[in-house]
Amino acid sequence: MKEDGLLLVALNLIPDLGSLKIQSLAERFKSFSDFMKAKPNDLLEIPGIGEKICEKIIAYKSKIEPHREIEKAEEQGIRIITLFDEDYPEQLKQIYDPPPVLYIKGQRPVLDNNAIAIVGSRKASAYGRRVAINFAKELASMNINIVSGMARGIDSFAHKGAIDAGGPTTAVFGCGLDIVYPPENVALMQRIIECGSVISSFPLGVVPLPMNFPARNRIISGLALGTLVVEAAEKSGSLITAEFALEQGREVFAVPGNIFSPYSRGTHKLIKQGAKLVENTDDILDELYLERIHNRDGKEEFDLNKLSVPERAIFELIDYQPIQIEQLIEKTQSNSRDVNAILTRLELKGLIQALPGGYYVKN
Repeated sequence: MKEDGLLLVALNLIPDLGSLKIQSLAERFKSFSDFMKAKPNDLLEIPGIGEKICEKIIAYKSKIEPHREIEKAEEQGIRIITLFDEDYPEQLKQIYDPPPVLYIKGQRPVLDNNAIAIVGSRKASAYGRRVAINFAKELASMNINIVSGMARGIDSFAHKGAIDAGGPTTAVFGCGLDIVYPPENVALMQRIIECGSVISSFPLGVVPLPMNFPARNRIISGLALGTLVVEAAEKSGSLITAEFALEQGREVFAVPGNIFSPYSRGTHKLIKQGAKLVENTDDILDELYLERIHNRDGKEEFDLNKLSVPERAIFELIDYQPIQIEQLIEKTQSNSRDVNAILTRLELKGLIQALPGGYYVKN
């Protein structure tokens, strides 16, 4: 790595320094070796560097080891790129105050794809999960990179939908890439790496503290042409991501939800404030002037005439609102074994989806 890039990596290792101060320091010292020679008076001459920040920089200067950080990253299959590198993502570079350093693991080229961010509540409803999966799957099938934060709920389902379509998808971390958060997403992270990428602006070893997530959210919206909010409470991280998108001159989309659900209040608030209400991917593609292309997997719509009479009778009772198996048994006057068998066949054909608690919805 060149000296100017090494300097950015070094400065990024100093906690709470911030992107603007890092860039000011990089403009002043140009190289890591020059920075290491800096005296307090040299630092205090830089706009934005007061006595407290100066003391922190001096205290950390002897501890930071950018060469070792790069080595540790390489050992874990992580690549570090900086704002000075040619392959820094162009879309992210265009925002105000882009992160000076990115840690990337996985397929770097997907960051050059057209991208849509999909975010939402950690307490996703069955409706929200379904929306996130279906939108992500359809957009990813057109080679659009699905960007999210790999959090519980809507984020995870957005990544899963993209993976089901063969990717691409990108997860942005609010911690070091050597830490999986939430921890139950170890397997999901590996699947994301196989067809997309995981990225972070935080050095290795940084734990997922609440103060880190606004910076993470800025990257999510910054990588994307637009941000789709699926479900969100009136005060939530998803709305912060939407605000960042607006500040960055990017589009904001929102999916309407149940008026009785607290997780629709945030999305409905966005719609009232001017976010584009979306019901399907065409609403997003049209707004962004993106051309619809055929799904890469070449799947055709299933011919319902191929269903048997009992299968069709069950299928016609299943809608986009969850229905429980006991209701299907009662409505069809069939025994549970036959209904279970038909539901399994319909699920294998991709027509319905099983939900927790014995509920089913139409795909």
